[in-house]
Amino acid sequence: MTHSMAPGINFKDELNTEQYAAVTAPQGPALVLAGAGSGKTRTLTYRVAYLLEQGIAPWEILLLTFTNKAAKEMLLRVENLTGVSADKFWGGTFHHIGQKILRRHATEVGLSPSFTILDAGDAEALLGEVIKNQDAQFSKNKENPKPRVIAEIISYTRNTCTSIAKVVKDKYPHFEHLIGPIENFASLYKDQKLTQQVVDYDDLLEHWLNLLKNNPQTAQEYQTKFKVILVDEYQDTNIIQADIIDRLGAQHHNIMAVGDDAQCIYTWRGANFENIMTFPNRHPGAQIYKIVTNYRSTPEILELANNVLESQPISAGYRKELKPVRESRQKPYFITTNDTRQQANFIIKRIHGAFQQGYKLSDIAILYRAHHHSMDLQMELSRQNIPYQITSGVRFFEQAHVKDLVSQLRFACNPQDSTAFYRFACLLPKVGPRAAEKLFLLTHELSTKEQKTPYSVMTHEKVLKKVPEPAKDDWTDLAITLQDISENADKLTPEETVKLAMEGWYSYYIRNVYANWRTRQDDLESLLGFAKRYDNMPDLLSQLVLLSSEMHDRSIDANEDSVRLTTIHQAKGLEFPLVFVIGLAENMFPSKRAIEEDNMEEERRLFYVAVTRAKDELYLTFPKIMVQGGPPQLLKPSRFIQELSETTYEALQVGGNSYSRQY
Repeated sequence: MTHSMAPGINFKDELNTEQYAAVTAPQGPALVLAGAGSGKTRTLTYRVAYLLEQGIAPWEILLLTFTNKAAKEMLLRVENLTGVSADKFWGGTFHHIGQKILRRHATEVGLSPSFTILDAGDAEALLGEVIKNQDAQFSKNKENPKPRVIAEIISYTRNTCTSIAKVVKDKYPHFEHLIGPIENFASLYKDQKLTQQVVDYDDLLEHWLNLLKNNPQTAQEYQTKFKVILVDEYQDTNIIQADIIDRLGAQHHNIMAVGDDAQCIYTWRGANFENIMTFPNRHPGAQIYKIVTNYRSTPEILELANNVLESQPISAGYRKELKPVRESRQKPYFITTNDTRQQANFIIKRIHGAFQQGYKLSDIAILYRAHHHSMDLQMELSRQNIPYQITSGVRFFEQAHVKDLVSQLRFACNPQDSTAFYRFACLLPKVGPRAAEKLFLLTHELSTKEQKTPYSVMTHEKVLKKVPEPAKDDWTDLAITLQDISENADKLTPEETVKLAMEGWYSYYIRNVYANWRTRQDDLESLLGFAKRYDNMPDLLSQLVLLSSEMHDRSIDANEDSVRLTTIHQAKGLEFPLVFVIGLAENMFPSKRAIEEDNMEEERRLFYVAVTRAKDELYLTFPKIMVQGGPPQLLKPSRFIQELSETTYEALQVGGNSYSRQY
């Protein structure tokens, strides 16, 4: 049986030799290693068209992707190419297909077909209820993690198929004494979901896998049904997803896994690098196709990108080399600057130059390993009124944890600042805006009456009576921190004052409330270097408030031409004519944590992803000095730069207001 298709696709004419080989691959398992900018989506789209031409029905093809956007885009392209309606295929994200199958077989895993799916917020709320019912005191103890953090621990455990004990020891060692209670909460949470007939996102995959493992008849139904399985971004699959695919493909062995091991950068989120590396072992006879002709970047950028991978150990990836088709342009530049401010100034000058050359602001991307590396750059762009948008979160001074800390500094320096008081007071359990207002007024009333500072009366018994019971410990610690700051304000530098605030109550708060507390801690530490530039607290606070409001006022219209700032993780899959990769110093990129945990190969892949985003021009910048608390540190260039052959880039030394070649 054949299917209505746009007549006469000439596969040989419309694809290059590498793409054609993968698209017309014979039946059987296949691993398609599609390099950056090599036309991966095109290859997958034409593969579907080719299968239809071979007589495979649309509903016999399962197409799995990682985002709804990718699934829609691919199926729309297939529809335009073949005339076969997108809704005839089984296509979508793993979670979408998992949900579709579970609806049909819910009773086999103890669910009703009308089960409800919880989003992340609902799942966290349910876990919170479970914890409260099991141990009412647990969440009241400020030393214990909040439900959000416990939810992250449980989710990571499930997605990596490891134990809670291992995850806590490796990633949350400060909660090691709570392994028993967390295991208990996880078990009760699982029971409660079944009782309420609800599932969270992780259940969609787990139940689907259990269905295939424990119900031979159902497993066989889908193994027979799906004659061909296509998986996009295979390097990002976790253990459960790879197991699902292997089981579904057990009958026909027609699995085509498409991905790029060199772009596997999400293992911290549960992706399992071994899935793509061991695919040929798990699927004997698997053919490997390499698609390496790159249509995106200049030969010079590709030479540098290929050179990055040459430093990988033999076992760390498949050997492949991107081949250029574009004409030559200049080599990438490696720019040494004195510090991050000079790095920002250099980039702004180059942005002005590019604008004059006819590039749009939206042609320019600035990539970084961690959000706080872009702080000086954001400030300078704001000052010079250059529109920019951040795709890796909110602007630096607009981040919740930065504003939380600044609110404490503001109140410690000005006890009349009620807005600052309300902000941090409302972080405490059971303290809402009304309770915060009452506490503020009572504190000031007592302070006037007793001729004491508002900070010292915060622990007065009359005030403590009005503080909700679950917030009492936090409130006391917060009061001590504020008192410390205010009493020492005249003796300490702004940098020391910020350090005092960081090491006080808030340092415990972020550990227990945020799963990514380490990243937030790094952001706050970068404020130390910023504070070092000021002689007194009023000047520092004025600047912080001004920057926050300036950045807030410059909210970008989605259609406005603007420079893109983003972490490399968020930039994967994107491309830009001009790319700056900033902060290429040891302990910045690779990050200090990656060095400590000996996670170099993923960091190297991340650098590879960064440089392969660039189409026309690539700038790699290295600030020699880091000012981030304590004396300025002299930095070394990133090992990834040191590993590169010097023939792959041109070195520039920025000095003062000009820059000169450095030989």
